[in-house]
Amino acid sequence: MAVFALSLLLVLSSFSFTFADSGMIGVNYGRIADNLPAPEKVVSLLKSQGINRVKLYDTEQSVLTALANSSIKVVVSLPNEYLASAAADQTYTDKWVQDNIKKYIPATEIEAIAVGNEVFVDPRNTTTYLVAAMKNVQSSLVKFNLDKSIKISSPIALSALASSYPPSAGSFKPDLIEPVIKPMLDLLRKTSSHLMVNAYPFFAYAANADKISLDYALFKENAGNVDSGNGLKYENLLDAQIDAVFAAMSAVGFNDVKLVVTETGWPSAGDENEIGAGSDNAAAYNGGLVKRVLNGNGTPLKPKEPLDVYLFALFNENQKTGPTSERNYGLFYPNENKVYDVPFSAKSAPVDDSKEKVPVKAPSSSHVGQTWCVANGKTTKEKLQEGLDYACGEGGADCRPIQKGATCYDPESLEAHASYAFNSYYQKNARGVGTCNFGGAAYVVSQPPKYGKCEFPTTQH
Repeated sequence: MAVFALSLLLVLSSFSFTFADSGMIGVNYGRIADNLPAPEKVVSLLKSQGINRVKLYDTEQSVLTALANSSIKVVVSLPNEYLASAAADQTYTDKWVQDNIKKYIPATEIEAIAVGNEVFVDPRNTTTYLVAAMKNVQSSLVKFNLDKSIKISSPIALSALASSYPPSAGSFKPDLIEPVIKPMLDLLRKTSSHLMVNAYPFFAYAANADKISLDYALFKENAGNVDSGNGLKYENLLDAQIDAVFAAMSAVGFNDVKLVVTETGWPSAGDENEIGAGSDNAAAYNGGLVKRVLNGNGTPLKPKEPLDVYLFALFNENQKTGPTSERNYGLFYPNENKVYDVPFSAKSAPVDDSKEKVPVKAPSSSHVGQTWCVANGKTTKEKLQEGLDYACGEGGADCRPIQKGATCYDPESLEAHASYAFNSYYQKNARGVGTCNFGGAAYVVSQPPKYGKCEFPTTQH
């Protein structure tokens, strides 16, 4: 979900390229508050934290305009109150797509539309409109030739499940299966879209604190839980919740539809009866989640499918109703200070899971504390090219200096060009964990790289 200097990068870019061995982290930017920073400031905050994916709950003009040319990819939403109109007539969705999607791209890189949000628990009883609305939005995307670049889905809450324990017994509520679950999953399959799921281990823990280990909920060391149905061992509650959804999809014949966690988080404050709410637990949950996503592993049921997750939420939102926790899911206060410290080193970059120590030379006194990212000359040309395409495309690296005639075009070698692009990406993302690997095609060094007369930056703005 990121927009980059497309005109400069077309030569080197493969915009659909992603690494299969890594997960990604985004953040939900909710705005039910009267004290939030201006959207332009929010975009600067996101970039300063290395967050390059964001999910919105509408298509607010000021926000989508601020996100233009920002290197941030965007999921937008068609709110529940529009579902009836969207379901009734494609001319409505044609106009909605024109006014709320087509108008902003490609400067704002919108890559998905959430049609409604947790529709099955919407008190307005909008469930009957959902699939028709999704189909009309999809038809409108096809009409404007946007269906290849923009996917559709609809976030469901875990309350859509009749059973979630053990995970292998996961099943959807019977009254939802035929009218909405099956046709929705069929549409997602046909459009190669992911099922969006909002999953909160906090709710499960708070309701069952006498049965669920807090460490199990917070990604901490724990004895784990073995699924009595299939023998798989779970080391954290989120994985178990996700696999319950996979099992439920499999039970209705959709084992091949992928999943993205569109909301998950932990409140930093709550009412007295909200067991587990607090800043230490919130920091442990979100910090553990970032590490868990970065390791690139899937769940026990789908070990080869890395997790894609959107944290909830960017800010504490003071106008949300309900218990105290609802106003305290933010990673940041409205003044942009962190509520607690979580390292945002999660990117779409491949994760460094190599067991070998990174080869580095002893740093000279003038370069103490500085590091660079360079290409691994021993890897294949294909891996180097894939990494170069990624860094200069989706990764948003500054690849202008390696264009023909520019300062770092010489030496004209794949290794030199890849090294420059890898380092630009690495510095741009604040030298975060996992941002110098590119599927094993790169590693960190503590001496400035030498390729001809090219100077490698140690910061990237």
